[in-house]
Parts: sequence; structure tokens; C-alpha cells
Amino acid sequence: MHPALWVSKTGLSAQDTKMTTISNNLANVNTTGFKRDRAVFQDLLYQIDRQPGGMNTQNAELPSGLQLGTGVRVVGTTKQFTQGNLQVTEQPLDLAVNGRGFFQIQMPDGEVSYTRDGQFQINSDGDMVTPDGYLVEPNINIPENATTVTIGKDGTVSAMVGNQADPVNLGQIPLVDFINPQGLQAMGNNLFRETAASGDPQEGEAGIGGLGAIEQGMTEASNVEVVEELVNMITTQRAYEMNSKVVSAADQMLQFITNNIG
Repeated sequence: MHPALWVSKTGLSAQDTKMTTISNNLANVNTTGFKRDRAVFQDLLYQIDRQPGGMNTQNAELPSGLQLGTGVRVVGTTKQFTQGNLQVTEQPLDLAVNGRGFFQIQMPDGEVSYTRDGQFQINSDGDMVTPDGYLVEPNINIPENATTVTIGKDGTVSAMVGNQADPVNLGQIPLVDFINPQGLQAMGNNLFRETAASGDPQEGEAGIGGLGAIEQGMTEASNVEVVEELVNMITTQRAYEMNSKVVSAADQMLQFITNNIG
């Protein structure tokens, strides 16, 4: 079998995977807090027919040798945790992280997940929750007769309660950061899960120790750049076409040999 067929097959598979990541990025262009994915490629094992630096004769050294590649593969996808644009919503429970950091979310099974999506709401008990009803960690309860909820840049939550003249402190929302955010496991629903690759969560007060500030009445838009993704889509499509042409060319070469040698 012609080696070029197998090499181009790996190219077709890799470009198909890259197109999948691009389509997912474009599908989430309006998803709050979404971070774009990038496919990571590596070349495959090489067949060494003549070793570089080997001795051709007693006094002659091969300067380059003969190495034949066997194709390409996708070794992973990485999340690009660049800052998305902050969009003003003027909703008191809409929060955005301006900088590094994640909000903590209490899952029904007791585990803690992490998100950049700060579109919070209030459930029937007055607790701050995500649109899916998961509690913000630590729990922030807003009394029924509370008015004018204010959330500071450091995450301090206060509100005017009843007829009291001074605002009441309802708690504080901390942020969590990771030494390697790209190692987080994406769970869907705008949530991430800690893994061995991400490292342990490091909790701290917003705006201190490298953590971003919390902005009330704003949400963080997706960091997907539509023009960049469209350009990537075009280059990926062309790369796919070129690999398919290699398959066609290798097939024609084999057809020529079959028809003319016998």
C-alpha cells in the first residue's frame, strides 16, 4: 500500500477534528463565560532509513540522513482562558470576573464545580443559584424583604433589609484560581471540574493576590473571535482538500502501476 495514503488519511482525520473544535467555538459565540478551544497537533513517528550523523564511509558523515514521516495526530485541545468582553446588563445578580478566577458552585452530589458564568438568580428559599438551580458556594441567602442588593468588587454582598437604615452584610463571594486552568475538565453547562492536571483550587478574596475583581451588573461574553474562527475554518477546509488530493494522486499512481505493469 502506498505510504502517502496512510499519511494523508491521518491528515484528513486531524483536520476533521480541528473543524469540530472550530464549529463548537462558533456555536458558543454567545455563551456567557465560554472559553474557546484550540486543537493541538503533533507529527507521528518517523521511519529512519538513514540515521542523521551516521557514517557513510570511514571519513564521511551523513549530514541529514533519510527520515520519512508517518502523518499527524491531534494530541489534545486546550481552553484559551483569555478575558472576554464585559457586557452591562444592569441586573443586580449578574456578576463578571474581571481577571483571573472562578466562581464556586455546589453540585447536587456535594462536589464543587467552577464557572466564569455569573448569571445568578434567586430560588424560592432566597438562595443565590445558577440558572440550573445549583447553589453558589458559599451559600448567599437574600431575605425576602431585602432591597437594593449590592455586591462589591471584593465579593461582599449587602442589602437594605426592611426598615433598617444601614445595609446588612449577607456574606462574601470568594474566587478560586488554579495553577493550570487549562487542565480543568469541561463538564458542559458552563461548568468546570478540578483534575490532577489543574492542581488544587486556591481560594481567595476577589481583587487580591492576582485574582480578578467582581463586577456587578455585568456578564463576561464568550472570548470567541468570529473573524479568527472563520479564517481558521477556511484554512482547515483547504488543508482537508489538499490531503484529499493526496489520496486521489496516490490512487492514480497505484492505478497506473496496475494498468501498465503486469
